[in-house]
Amino acid sequence: MAHAAQTDLPFKIVQHPSELPNHSDINRGAPHSDSLYAVGFAIDAQWVYTAYQRGLFPWYSEGEPVLWHSPDPRMVLALDSFKLAPSLHRKLKQWARRTELGHSVTINRCFERVMQACADAPRHGQNGTWINPQLMSAYVQLHHQRHAISVEVWHHDDLIAGLYGVLIGTMFFGESMFTTVSDGSKIALACWVRYLQAHGGQWIDCQQVTAHLASLGATPMARAAYFEGSARLMHAQKLDWQAMSAQTNLLDAFNKTAGAA
Repeated sequence: MAHAAQTDLPFKIVQHPSELPNHSDINRGAPHSDSLYAVGFAIDAQWVYTAYQRGLFPWYSEGEPVLWHSPDPRMVLALDSFKLAPSLHRKLKQWARRTELGHSVTINRCFERVMQACADAPRHGQNGTWINPQLMSAYVQLHHQRHAISVEVWHHDDLIAGLYGVLIGTMFFGESMFTTVSDGSKIALACWVRYLQAHGGQWIDCQQVTAHLASLGATPMARAAYFEGSARLMHAQKLDWQAMSAQTNLLDAFNKTAGAA
């Protein structure tokens, strides 16, 4: 009966990460409903890591089963296409030069705090958050396994903005951002783009098409092309975790390369 029920559904019911459809399955037209390709009932680090490798990501609300999506097209930010607005560039250079202002940007200083702040951040047109305790636990596990990273923006000892995501090889899968100040999350992203690009990164997976992401330089990419490119980047040599986490201030890169403000 369970098998019969499965055949009637426009997506796959999965009970283990190995059952998630892969690139080939999806390219060959695996059963799906819009971007939804699989439904499960558990999530942990292994589920999420396997899903990213197979072109899927979790997106569901608390109380729902775990829904695994693979949209076509896929929104991708090519790092060399990142749009750094002149006003934001000036702010970055000012923060970098004027150390007395007390700003700094770090990596992996407080992953759980960043993720919780993303969960708590109000979203226009949304009630609640998709970052539920089950999902948070999975990404914290990935962080302990040195796969999930956070970028933090500080004003003295106050965490004012940040982002988090998963890094496989040099392929970064962006998950969420938050800010409590003007341009804070854009500063986190600009610093991470600069660092990732300097260490061989090329793409950030932004998942879904939005006007905000487009304003930052992200563009829709045909899913088959995304699969091909992301697979190549995931097999690249991974960034040095200790060196990355030891960064004291990513703003320094903007001081070294800055022209006149």
